[in-house]
Amino acid sequence: MFRALWLSGLYVLGAWYAGVFIRTPEDVTLFWPAAGVAYAAVIRYGARWALFIPPAVLAAHLFLLPVPPLFLPFSVFSNLLGTLAGERIFRLMSEEGARISVRSGLALVSGAAVASFVSAAIGVLGLLFAGVAPTGGFWQAFAQWSASDLLGLSSVAPSILLLTASRPRRVAARVVDGEATSSEHALWLIIAALLAALFYLLVSHDSLYALGATTLPLAMLVWSALRFSPAWTIFGTGLVVVTLVSLTGLGLAGFRAPVDPLDATLLLVFLCLFSFIPLMLLAAVVGQRVASRRALLRATTDAATGLPNRTAFVDGLARTLQSRDAIGGVVSLDLDHLSVVNDDAGHAAGNAVILAVGSLLRSLVGEDGQVFRIGGDEFALVLSGDIDAVAQKAEAARAAIERYRVGWQDRGLNVTASVGVAPFAGGRTALPDLLSLADSACFAAKELGGNRICVAGRSPGELEARNEAMRWAARIREALEHGWFELYCQAISPLGDVQQGGRTIEVLLRMRDPDTGQMLAPGVFIPAAERFHLGVRLDRHVIELALGWFERRPDAVAGLRRCAINLTAASMVDDQFRRFLLDRVRRSSVPAHKLCFEITENSAVRDLAEAQSLIAQLRALGCAFALDDFGTGFCSFNYLRSLDVDYFKIDGSFVRGLEDSALSTAIVRSITDIAHVLDKHTIAEHVESATLCATLRALGVDFAQGFALHHPEPLDTFFAPRGAPLAFAPPGDQVAQT
Repeated sequence: MFRALWLSGLYVLGAWYAGVFIRTPEDVTLFWPAAGVAYAAVIRYGARWALFIPPAVLAAHLFLLPVPPLFLPFSVFSNLLGTLAGERIFRLMSEEGARISVRSGLALVSGAAVASFVSAAIGVLGLLFAGVAPTGGFWQAFAQWSASDLLGLSSVAPSILLLTASRPRRVAARVVDGEATSSEHALWLIIAALLAALFYLLVSHDSLYALGATTLPLAMLVWSALRFSPAWTIFGTGLVVVTLVSLTGLGLAGFRAPVDPLDATLLLVFLCLFSFIPLMLLAAVVGQRVASRRALLRATTDAATGLPNRTAFVDGLARTLQSRDAIGGVVSLDLDHLSVVNDDAGHAAGNAVILAVGSLLRSLVGEDGQVFRIGGDEFALVLSGDIDAVAQKAEAARAAIERYRVGWQDRGLNVTASVGVAPFAGGRTALPDLLSLADSACFAAKELGGNRICVAGRSPGELEARNEAMRWAARIREALEHGWFELYCQAISPLGDVQQGGRTIEVLLRMRDPDTGQMLAPGVFIPAAERFHLGVRLDRHVIELALGWFERRPDAVAGLRRCAINLTAASMVDDQFRRFLLDRVRRSSVPAHKLCFEITENSAVRDLAEAQSLIAQLRALGCAFALDDFGTGFCSFNYLRSLDVDYFKIDGSFVRGLEDSALSTAIVRSITDIAHVLDKHTIAEHVESATLCATLRALGVDFAQGFALHHPEPLDTFFAPRGAPLAFAPPGDQVAQT
């Protein structure tokens, strides 16, 4: 009811204003803004709202614009049917509603033209029927009526549509604003005021350039359409057109009101064009801006979750850091074991988990921060506040993910998250450093087992270890490229009656420091290699170095009983490495039975099927296997029958404890007894004294390896011609063996 009342009031107000330009009963008004009110109403609210037009027309004629009774129904139907015809044309041509675009602009103009023509045809027939217009003046009256309606439609309807738009549409109209700043708006207003004064001076002094002066406001409106928001241009165009019509129709400021109908029609056509040009230009510019924003949105949005992506994250964070008042933190969040979900339930289930986690994070953060998806299973949050508040929110997010369950085919899927937090202060924190800190903190949390939070600055040891490992990873890659790795070896000696039939050694890897020339033990760089997935590359390199050296030294191969080479856990499950190793052993001139590959107990148990397959394929070629670090794994004895190995290498922690630990003695004795029951041999590692050798021999251990027997040395030195080696070398310095 309220809407009908204010629409009727606005319509009557427009009719009153149109009556100002009517001097005689035979005149057709110069401007009919009421048509614009009616047209905008039915476009915005639907055709049924055209029902407010008849009472509004009757009220206008009853109180403001008296007409002959015979003309009254023609007036009502001309406004009603013209509006409905225009609305219908608009609906047929536009599929976008009243949104600002070139298509909707053309539909709006086409509908306005049809509305004005239909209204003019009915209205002029009414004038003729009522005897108000002369019989021969149909076309003149038709042209002036349709032009006055069209001017009212083009100048008033866009403003009414914008005023009656829903809040999201008004916000969208502001969003597509150009790059204009408040200072440019102020400059526009100043220039507009100066040009208005110049325009007034030109037309009031009857200047020869008065006609050209009308291009001044048009130029300002074109500027507005190119640079400012749609509202600025739409309201500005309506205001300028109404002002020009008023000045002309009322004969103000040097303007003369048109007397001849043809002059009036030409003036109205000119003013219609004056109204259409900025609005159509505006529609084209807004369409281009919207298309650009959509393209930018697609480029900065993750398609799966609808969250901003890594590009948006980096760009937004860079803008945030430019503000000196910005205080907050970056949260790097990495889902743990999402690959398990993918392998178990399929990638569609993994995608469902990612989508659910994204929605969960968005609901948790709310208006206090931003959520981004920056990788496959990686998210990032940018939160405001001090580091304690940010860490508290990050912990809440981690706990929420841990509790969350995603329904999938009658199952409940869940994951956990490793979370790293790095604080920032606007104007004082560099973007690359901040991103590196957040990534390092997240990686530290993951390496500690996952499902935890690590705050940069609160765990300096962890992050420093991470950064140090990264530096070592870079050095390892460089060493592989420049050949800085060299092979050492350490002898494995029998303790009992085992017949050797040649030397048994374990190949050891060393890295030469290019700056100092010092040889670096594997304990320095192997952890970094495994952490950054370089273990497979190192294994390939060691295989090539070892086999290549022996292939060049057939004399050394002749005196060799067995050469042990370590394999990392990553190589055990790498198909490409397996194919490489099998092919390299087949092609080598080194007999396969002289090769023994050492695998750790934990790596074998981690993927028992893969370990069994690799062992079986290499044993088929004649190679032997040793289970390294035996006794440190879990449920060790349960897997012994499944792993067809030749040697159990007893971990050095048990060997060193033999002298003062009854438990270590019992463990070593148990391992030895079980090995002999299974027809395997045992090798004791880290044997550093002659006393330990005697104890191990008494316990039945078959072989020993350590400083008490042999210090590691280069392959060239070990296989150089020399006298018979001592059965037991002096213990030497009692240092930890690597």
